[in-house]
Amino acid sequence: MNIYAIGDLHLSGNPPTKPMNIFGPHWDNHWQRIKEHWLSTVTDEDIIFLVGDMSWALRLDEALYDLNEIASLPGQKFMIRGNHDYWWSSANKMKNAMGDAITFLQGHGTARIINLTTNEDSNDDAENSEHTQGESQLILAFGGTRGYICPDDANFKPDTDQSIYDREVMRTEAALQEMEQSIQALQKKYAETENTSEPLPVKRILLLHYPPFNENNAPSGFTDLMERYHVDICIFGHLHDQISFKRIPSTFGTTKLELVSADYAEFKIQKIL
Repeated sequence: MNIYAIGDLHLSGNPPTKPMNIFGPHWDNHWQRIKEHWLSTVTDEDIIFLVGDMSWALRLDEALYDLNEIASLPGQKFMIRGNHDYWWSSANKMKNAMGDAITFLQGHGTARIINLTTNEDSNDDAENSEHTQGESQLILAFGGTRGYICPDDANFKPDTDQSIYDREVMRTEAALQEMEQSIQALQKKYAETENTSEPLPVKRILLLHYPPFNENNAPSGFTDLMERYHVDICIFGHLHDQISFKRIPSTFGTTKLELVSADYAEFKIQKIL
């Protein structure tokens, strides 16, 4: 099993009602290019995180074509909301519409025991070694929410944005708390089933749509939570300009950062683990 992610698909039906190449020729046929790479890369057992801005639709019924396109592709899919996902509805309505084809996460977290595919060298001679695939059993914990622009960003207006920001920080912590509860439950079950006191290793992944800091990469409520809950990887999208692409660091504290906006990723599914 491998873990993949992508964000900002910005689909709009077929033919597209909002072609993305209005933002530049690099968006030409972007969904076809993403699908081709997805089909050649992802298997049904893999997990793929979709970090928002999936469809330009305004209502859930209008988004179903785009969601079914995504659902038809390989992989176990987990999706959070982006700032342009106006179609996003109640959990029950989305569950009724998509069944188990896509799991919608918003302010929630979970965990599961997985066998992660690993690459191993057959000997210590790096020049002549052969790469073989193995598996590593671990607990993968993940969850998240949309996030929001952070204080001191040029676009942050305290009168209107502070309350939304505070709410999203609270939702993020709620997701992280659910992740921790799931980790503890799985560790307990594993110890009892395997009759061992040795816990499984854990990977914690936080999913956001917005980056976890402002345009100056300054600490925020989101980065404080990343540190407090020992988040290993934070995956996000939202950004579409070269200045932003260049300013995002590879890590924040001990958390690895993964920007997966479709255009930043050159319209390819990104391998996370």
